Amino acid sequence: MVRQRWAQWIPVGVVVLSVAIDLVTPTDVTSAPLLATAPVAAAALLNPPGIIAIGALSMVVQVILARVDHTFGWHGGVANQLTLLAVTVLAVLINRTLAGQSARTRRARQVAAVAQAAVLPRPPSRLGDLRIAARYIPAEDEAMIGGDLYIVQETPHGVRVMVGDVRGKGLGAVSAVCADLGAFRYAADEAEDLPRLVTALEWALLREGGRRGGQEQDEGFTTALIVEFATGLDTVRIVNRGHPSPLLLDARGTATALEPSQEAPPLGMALGTWSAPVDTFPFPPGSTLLCYTDGVTEARDETGVFYDAAVRLPRLLRHRSLVGDPPAPAQILQLLIEDVGRHTGGRVQDDQALLALHRPAPEATAVLRRPRV
Repeated sequence: MVRQRWAQWIPVGVVVLSVAIDLVTPTDVTSAPLLATAPVAAAALLNPPGIIAIGALSMVVQVILARVDHTFGWHGGVANQLTLLAVTVLAVLINRTLAGQSARTRRARQVAAVAQAAVLPRPPSRLGDLRIAARYIPAEDEAMIGGDLYIVQETPHGVRVMVGDVRGKGLGAVSAVCADLGAFRYAADEAEDLPRLVTALEWALLREGGRRGGQEQDEGFTTALIVEFATGLDTVRIVNRGHPSPLLLDARGTATALEPSQEAPPLGMALGTWSAPVDTFPFPPGSTLLCYTDGVTEARDETGVFYDAAVRLPRLLRHRSLVGDPPAPAQILQLLIEDVGRHTGGRVQDDQALLALHRPAPEATAVLRRPRV
């Protein structure tokens, strides 16, 4: 806001600069062309009354300077006045055009935000004892919907999670995201185990690819993590279909990449039936499962070095624990997002979907459950 107020004085500065140039140059040199740029500069910075005021100021200043130089005549006076008047009118029209485009952009962003909330709703912050935080960082500010996804659902079989990245961009990717989420919402409740859930997702993507046809039928796929937490949260079961491995952060902030025991292709690649293993890992109290898409793992610095969350994030968490309480899941995601930004120099190179799932330590759970007096 301070910067915007400062910028509003640019047209006045142009007028002052014109006066200074006119006073230090010979009388046959006019600053009228520079004065004409003041209303043009105001077109992008001020409202119509402000633009008209700058135009009027420019015309008055031009008359005074011409009188001082004794050059006010048809060329040095009337013609320049008409030019300044025409430029001021043009600046007002430009301002109205820019305002209309800005209003349309705002409406488009509002529609995109509503659509994103409908397609990719934010998970609940808590399911039983499981604490949840999610963030979505688009690669482009205008493109609020992309091909990355996450979903957390409480089912009769425990809390089930999916984090995925659809190949491609644009509406085609959004269509595949909708197919993934719709299939997961249904199958997560119905499938008795993770292999059956993965099979349902596979067939849903194959049907979606067949419906779209063309290249999407042959090359459309989704990298995915499908996660299931045991009822008591003691263990976490994971099926990894070509997705970046999640990190398990323990209570001390140590990070362990939960690598799959066997590599498996992404979902929807039409490679026939593929039996991906279900890997089971301990999930002790105080642990956080951190899932993300390749917008994090493939973020590069100016020398081309990829971001390594397993190395960098523990350092951030250790530093954070020295200056305050252990970070909550939402704070862990914010630390990660900020560190990726530092690594890339602020250049968001791909969409980033991030999900943190935390099992509190017993004492923290007891505090949360303590009734209020």
